[in-house]
Amino acid sequence: MKEDFEKLVRQRQEFCRRVLEAKADEYAPGQDRLSNFKKAAALQGCSPEAALGGLMAKHVIALYDFIDRGEESLHRWDEKITDSINYLHLLEALVLERARDNGTEDK
Repeated sequence: MKEDFEKLVRQRQEFCRRVLEAKADEYAPGQDRLSNFKKAAALQGCSPEAALGGLMAKHVIALYDFIDRGEESLHRWDEKITDSINYLHLLEALVLERARDNGTEDK
């Protein structure tokens, strides 16, 4: 059981990494992987973190819908779980970037 879980985590981490890499050029051409969240923030008059939170909410809502209706498609679960994890990675990057820019990052 422990080995199965550890294998699951390794596979999910690898899949998340591949998806982030594949979507990088599509969603953030150029150097700044976080540019779309910054642009969305400017359009909405909020922080990039808040803009990301709004976009991430659709994935979280979908997961709740899957739970409520007993979604059976493993492919759909896979997609939403991966998206949710990746949004958290992107959120962390925004938080760290802001801390670095403000000189408040933990040493």
